[in-house]
Amino acid sequence: MPEPVDGNSLAGPLSELFSADITLAVARCIGCGDVSELARATVYPDPTGYVVRCGQCDDVLMVVVEEPDSICLELRGMSWLRVPR
Repeated sequence: MPEPVDGNSLAGPLSELFSADITLAVARCIGCGDVSELARATVYPDPTGYVVRCGQCDDVLMVVVEEPDSICLELRGMSWLRVPR
């Protein structure tokens, strides 16, 4: 398993979906209630995408899967995501 990196690594793959800097987006973790910028999350890169975990409790916030013709997001661990304009 690769070493985790911080949430800033999401800027590239998610820039195709969001015009704002997604690393500045704030999410609320369903597991522990922590409210933090995605840049503070722990991100585990994978050949097919990224697993994004809460920086406080390590619960999965989001899974990003990159396919040749699409990007799939699973946001199961967030009760909300606020993206800046």
